[in-house]
Parts: sequence; C-alpha cells; structure tokens
Amino acid sequence: MNNDVDFDLSPDQWEALKALRNPVSNGRFSKAYLIESLVKLGLIVISDGVPSMTPTGRKVLVRGSCRLLDLVA
Repeated sequence: MNNDVDFDLSPDQWEALKALRNPVSNGRFSKAYLIESLVKLGLIVISDGVPSMTPTGRKVLVRGSCRLLDLVA
C-alpha cells in the first residue's frame, strides 16, 4: 500500500517547515500565514502555542528535500 502524498509547497512554506526542525528561539515566526497554511495541510500542529512538525510533515520534508535539490541544479 502506498500512502505517500505529494505536496506542492511554495519556497516560503518549505523554509518554514525546515525551520521547525530546530527549536524556535523566541517562540514566534515572522510569517504567521505560513504556519497557518502548513497547519491546514496537516504538516504541523500548534500545541501550547508552539508549532511542531507532524509525522506527515517530517515525511514531506525528507521526500521534498531531494526535489528541492533538483530545482537548484
């Protein structure tokens, strides 16, 4: 069974998703609309006011990293 989902994220959404790999120093993101869009896609959740990546978000980040490298090349 293949449950992979392909997301077409904007470069800003990719950066916001990548930023969630590390703890947020001040607890806030400069572009809240990006966080909201990633929540709607189910890639992150907000818990106690802090965004964190979902398992789906991690899969998308790992799978999308290869695709992003192809765009740069």
